[in-house]
Amino acid sequence: MPGRIVFHSDGEGRTADLAARLAACLSAGDVVALTGDLGTGKTRFVEAAARALGYGGRVRSPSFTLLHVYRARLALYHFDLYRWTPDDREAERAEWEEYLEGDGVTFLEWAERWGGELPERTVHIRLFHEGECRRRIEITGPEEKLEKLREVEGAS
Repeated sequence: MPGRIVFHSDGEGRTADLAARLAACLSAGDVVALTGDLGTGKTRFVEAAARALGYGGRVRSPSFTLLHVYRARLALYHFDLYRWTPDDREAERAEWEEYLEGDGVTFLEWAERWGGELPERTVHIRLFHEGECRRRIEITGPEEKLEKLREVEGAS
């Protein structure tokens, strides 16, 4: 049965700490599905996770290329489906499903646009604006992945 945690962040540093703790729990084949309005911090969350996995380069939203691969302790496959059209979905999703089962971890921004089933082990992260710098972050997923996140101040 999936677990659930709610985290309130008052800035990027707190959100980055949460992302780093999640990254420490990830292993090959794990999927992190991110949803939320523009500007809620999806790409910053991926950036913090990439840093925690040992990636030192630039992390940017792959909105126009749809996928960036970052080499770290685990390969990190960073998808941004914001500009993904229904015409693209069937062909590309079939091609990209191998990443979801691959030797790295997959982060899907705008995951609600995937249009297909995600693996049962997926960690779902929903980010909400609660003011200019404040965010509410709702996380659901396998309990063993959420265990360490409960230790983060501000989690409930």
